[in-house]
Amino acid sequence: MSLFRRFAFAIRAKLNTLLSRTSDPAAELDYSYEQMRDELQDVTRGIADVTTQKKRLEIHRTRLRSNVKKHDTQARAALQEGRDDLARWALEKKQVNVSQITELTGQIDDLQDTQDRLVGKRAELSSQVEQFRTKKETMKARYQAAEASARVSEAFTGAGDTMADVHRSIERATERTEQMEARAAALEELESSGQLESVLDDGDSIDQELDRLSSERAVENELATLRAEMDEREAVEEAAE
Repeated sequence: MSLFRRFAFAIRAKLNTLLSRTSDPAAELDYSYEQMRDELQDVTRGIADVTTQKKRLEIHRTRLRSNVKKHDTQARAALQEGRDDLARWALEKKQVNVSQITELTGQIDDLQDTQDRLVGKRAELSSQVEQFRTKKETMKARYQAAEASARVSEAFTGAGDTMADVHRSIERATERTEQMEARAAALEELESSGQLESVLDDGDSIDQELDRLSSERAVENELATLRAEMDEREAVEEAAE
């Protein structure tokens, strides 16, 4: 991972911590998996860069080998013409190219070793990424199952509280209904025995007695009035005879 990528990763991690104090394991696992994939891509790009450099040197080496053959041919032709100076010059160029080929071959071998090592690292990292992906999905499934179980438990606990309230409401309603039924039965019993009026009467016993005496007095007065009227009517009839 490049320095800039590591710095960006640290910044994102800090921001995630500041934005949310409650962590999401599933999101964290996905984020870690993406970081591992980025690492794998970095290694792949590194292999491509090394291979590109190796191929460039191999092309240059091929061109130098072609020059070696050409200078060798030139040296032979110059000797046939009796031009030792030209033959020597061609051979000098040939030796320079041979020396360059030797140096390039060493560099190419080094790049090949680097490429082989990176390929091995990439294969190892790729295996680790796949293993992490499997573990990630397993852990996410376990976390989601646990989260769902927790939600079900919370819902069940809430339902238990609700049912307790319902049971208490039913008990209160049952108690009030039984009280009302008992009151109705008592009133029916008092009504059938003729005691309902006295039970329902809220007057004081003294007031009841005074009312009774007043009623009797009114009856006696009315009775006396009727007697006087009858005596007067009889007296008038006797006088008429």
